Amino acid sequence: MSYFQNKVIVITGGSEGIGKALVDIFLSQGAKVAACSRNFDKLYHLQQIHAGKSLMIHTADVSKEQDCKIFIESVIKLYGTIDVLINNAGISMRSLVQDVEFETLRRVMDVNFWGTVYCTKFSLPYIMKNNGTVVGVSSIAGYRGLPGRSGYSASKYAMNGWLEALRTELLTTGVNVMWVCPGFTASNIRNVALNRVGKPQGESPLDESKLMTAEECAAHINKAIEKRKRTIVLTANGKQTVLLNKLFPSLADKLVRRFFFRNEELVK
Repeated sequence: MSYFQNKVIVITGGSEGIGKALVDIFLSQGAKVAACSRNFDKLYHLQQIHAGKSLMIHTADVSKEQDCKIFIESVIKLYGTIDVLINNAGISMRSLVQDVEFETLRRVMDVNFWGTVYCTKFSLPYIMKNNGTVVGVSSIAGYRGLPGRSGYSASKYAMNGWLEALRTELLTTGVNVMWVCPGFTASNIRNVALNRVGKPQGESPLDESKLMTAEECAAHINKAIEKRKRTIVLTANGKQTVLLNKLFPSLADKLVRRFFFRNEELVK
C-alpha cells in the first residue's frame, strides 16, 4: 500500500506545471487531493482527466486571505482533515529594480509569500492533529538573489525564512515543515512572469526542452515528503549555485551576472 493511500493532500496552484504533476502523482498513489487555482477551466479539465478519483477543485487567488480561508474550509467540509499542504502557487517577474513598478513587487510578494502564510495558517490545526507535513515550493532564488527577479527572490527568501521559523517552532510536535528549491524547471511560470508594470510577459527566455520536467520535480517532492526531509535543492545547476553562493559569494555575484546579462542588457 502506498504511503499516501487515503491521505488528504492540499495543493495550491494545482492546474498546471509542477502543481498539476503533483496532483497526478498523488492521485495515482491513492491520495485524496484538493487543488486550487485561479483558472477554473484548467481545473475542470484536470478533474475530467481524473474522473472517478478523489479530486476536489476550487477556484481561488491565494494572494487573498478570504479566498484561502474558504478553500481550506471547503477541504475540511469534504474530507474532514488535512495531512499534507503543498504551497505551490507562485508567480515570477522580470524587470530591473530601477524600472519595476511597486505594484509588481507587491503582487509577487502577495502570491508567493502571503499565499503560503494564509494557507498554512488555516491548515495548521488539522496538520498538527495528524503529525502531517507543510511544504513550500520555493526556488534557488530563495538562496541567491537573481538579477531581474528582485521581487521573486525577496518572496522566496521570505518563504524560506518563515517556514524555517515555523519548522523550529513545531520541532517537537511531530509536524514536518519542508521547503523545496527547484532549479530551472519546465513550466508556465516564465511565460506568465510579470514585466515591470505587472503584465504577463508572455514568453520564456529559456529553452524549456532542456530543463527538468515538472513531472521529475513532482517525483522528487513526493519522495521527500514521504521521507520527511527538511529541504531539497534540485538540478545540478541549482545545487552548484547554492554551494557556490555559500562558499564564494563574491565569485557567485560575477557568475550570476554573467549568466543573466549580455552586453549590459538583461537577457534571461
